[in-house]
Amino acid sequence: MKWLKQPVILEYKDIAKCLVVANPANTNCLILSKYATKIPKENFTCLMRLDHNRAMAQLAAKANVDITKVKNPVIWGNHSTTQYPDVNYATIDGKPAKEVINDEKYLHGEFMETIQKRGAAIIAARKASSAVSAAKATRDHMRNWYLGTKEGEWVSMGVITKGNSYGIDEDLCFSFPCTCKDFTYTIVDGLKWDEFSKAKIEATQKELQDERKDALGTLN
Repeated sequence: MKWLKQPVILEYKDIAKCLVVANPANTNCLILSKYATKIPKENFTCLMRLDHNRAMAQLAAKANVDITKVKNPVIWGNHSTTQYPDVNYATIDGKPAKEVINDEKYLHGEFMETIQKRGAAIIAARKASSAVSAAKATRDHMRNWYLGTKEGEWVSMGVITKGNSYGIDEDLCFSFPCTCKDFTYTIVDGLKWDEFSKAKIEATQKELQDERKDALGTLN
């Protein structure tokens, strides 16, 4: 065994990874990144995996397949009712989800609304939040971030924008499709938006911009 001649000292700022779960998770994550200035911006994420998992579950139920057969939905934007659950690139048992579930009215209506409002619906029904589902989503998020995603698959993560991804405004915490390797995420590039998608993504971006303005105005 070769011993290092000099000790390697890693400061917390080099290795700390932050996952924000408490709502409003996206803007809380953004504010944390602004005050924990020694930690790189790319080390901050917020939990969108709960919405991602819910999207997979709804598609699986509609198609009457096991959830493991569903791959690559995307949750764009904010963890709120403006989020955009996108199935344009999702697959079910290897086939395009939009072909398996040939029902645009459902995919643009009931499916989206179920994902967007699922948290509120659970609270209304149980008088409590979906703590176990959130805990599982947190585990899933950290597991993929640390151990990586499978080849050809992505997950939804809220990350700090730098103004070079899909034209989204710089300095937001916005959910994108991401792949992970070596405890590093990479935003999936090159996905195309139709007019419906553009309108939904613009709306969720606007909400995050407004939240940022309100939060920074309160803190300044």
